[in-house]
Amino acid sequence: MSGMTEVSSLTGRLLVATPALADPNFERAVVLLLDHDEEGSLGVVLNRPTPVGVGDILDGWAALADDPGVVFQGGPVSLDSALGVAVVPGDGDGDPLGWRRVHGAIGLVDLEAPPELLAPAVGSLRIFAGYAGWGPGQLEDELAEGAWYVVESEPGDVSSPLPERLWREVLRRQRSELAMVATYPDDPSLN
Repeated sequence: MSGMTEVSSLTGRLLVATPALADPNFERAVVLLLDHDEEGSLGVVLNRPTPVGVGDILDGWAALADDPGVVFQGGPVSLDSALGVAVVPGDGDGDPLGWRRVHGAIGLVDLEAPPELLAPAVGSLRIFAGYAGWGPGQLEDELAEGAWYVVESEPGDVSSPLPERLWREVLRRQRSELAMVATYPDDPSLN
């Protein structure tokens, strides 16, 4: 038995940047964790739309992508790679080809697969350029430093039609003092 402490998985949860988080890559970010174990963590930032249309880079997937129909910057790592995250409603009977369940109804899309395979099953789809990654223990350290709030995700978070409001909306729905953080001013000096 090694000295590794068991990491309780946060896969499928949201990391919501606290006002104390100083990294500009993650200011007011809402990150959906797609993978979290002792080897590290991987997620996508849900509230960073880019001006690039999905059709400009992945023509076949444009029709399935939710409004605003643009590519989102998933994080600072591998900006030249694309990740598809889709919500597939249903009870998990026979997941569609080209989709791997991550948590609940949320899963990763194989963007090499033909979009028509997935089209009938997909409730919503978002395309991300890049991702956010943490090495072993790195996210735990940031959590201990108070950089992130960890909250439950809802399937609608992936396809929020107003991503610029997601940070406040996610905080506002919490049944704790976190709901108060949603009112935190963009510029604290204005307080």
